[in-house]
Amino acid sequence: MAKFLETIEKIEVAQKESISNIVNKSDGMPMSQIRRMNKKSDQYKKELTEAAKLLQGVMGGSSWAKATFEEAMTTSDFPLLFGDIIDRQILTGYEETPRTWNNYIREGTVPDFRQVKRHYIDGGEGTLDEVGEKGEYKERSISEGDYTYQVAKYGNRFNFSWETMINDDLGAFQDVPAKFGRAARRTEERFATSLFVDADGPHTDLFDAANTIDDNPELSIEALQEAFQLINEQTDEDGEPIVFDKIHLVVPPALEITAQNILNSTQLEITGNLGGGSSDQKLITANWIRNRVELHVNHYIPIIGTAGTVGQDSWFLFGDPQNNRPAAEVGFLQGYRDPQVFMKAPNAMLVGQNNQDPMLGDFESDNIQYKVRHILGGTQMSPKAVVASDGSGS
Repeated sequence: MAKFLETIEKIEVAQKESISNIVNKSDGMPMSQIRRMNKKSDQYKKELTEAAKLLQGVMGGSSWAKATFEEAMTTSDFPLLFGDIIDRQILTGYEETPRTWNNYIREGTVPDFRQVKRHYIDGGEGTLDEVGEKGEYKERSISEGDYTYQVAKYGNRFNFSWETMINDDLGAFQDVPAKFGRAARRTEERFATSLFVDADGPHTDLFDAANTIDDNPELSIEALQEAFQLINEQTDEDGEPIVFDKIHLVVPPALEITAQNILNSTQLEITGNLGGGSSDQKLITANWIRNRVELHVNHYIPIIGTAGTVGQDSWFLFGDPQNNRPAAEVGFLQGYRDPQVFMKAPNAMLVGQNNQDPMLGDFESDNIQYKVRHILGGTQMSPKAVVASDGSGS
């Protein structure tokens, strides 16, 4: 109920809000197009608020509201308002579900379902050659390459009976929109995680000896220093350093406390051969790492990394994807960034009435069906933008 009240609040204060398509008829103009035209008017906004309050009454158990709702669903415009309300609840669930991938993986857009190429050039950025008087400028070589991927559809159908609608006082709708939103967000997070994690830990197609921390240490301040050194030693085609202004530490839930303890400590105590002498020394310093690293807890690392304890022990250090050298990219179909929800047009009609009530369900079984669709894809890109350890210590 709290989520529903929040939805009503947003509807009342929103003057212009970008929403995705939702309830589409199989024939004629999509309802989404009709809503886009109607929602521009103040009258539509007023009607939308009234419809939302009516639904609130139904979910609160009001028999008057329930009777009014059933009557309203037979009119031509109320199903559109109803679809708009459900859509806004879906997007609320989508937006509120946590995600991490967009902080360390680049987000892209593709025009269609065909394979797209992400071209890149490397080289040409090294220090310039000195040119003597009347000397010839040397030609510099540039290497080219590309990454390819294509988006795909992800989704499911959900159906429930007309009896459920009647007996549960529309309680089903309190959870279904949020479930749609969470499912779409989780699909993104899992897909993005699969680009850098496989069953054995750090993905073998992205990580090799060049970007794997020596001996795969457990997460610690010393290991984090090694990781910093390794990612800072990465060079481009010209042998020039690749500099990341921002670094992202990505860990599974099992390492969150360890990571928080490291990053939130006020000072660090480091023991080792710090000055190049013959004996170990102890150094106490302010925790500078906390200002260089942003922590992200990815809950799909243990879901995907299932071999042994790699799902609990693996950790990653990403260079910021805005550096123009991202480790990976997740792309969305242009115009379809957010998940969409469709309602199946009913094939039943009450005798003596000219309109179809979407809540009647299908002719054969009275079932009411919804479909959620989300379109995305992605690919691994530069291994020089990420380093990793599976935490095995070997």
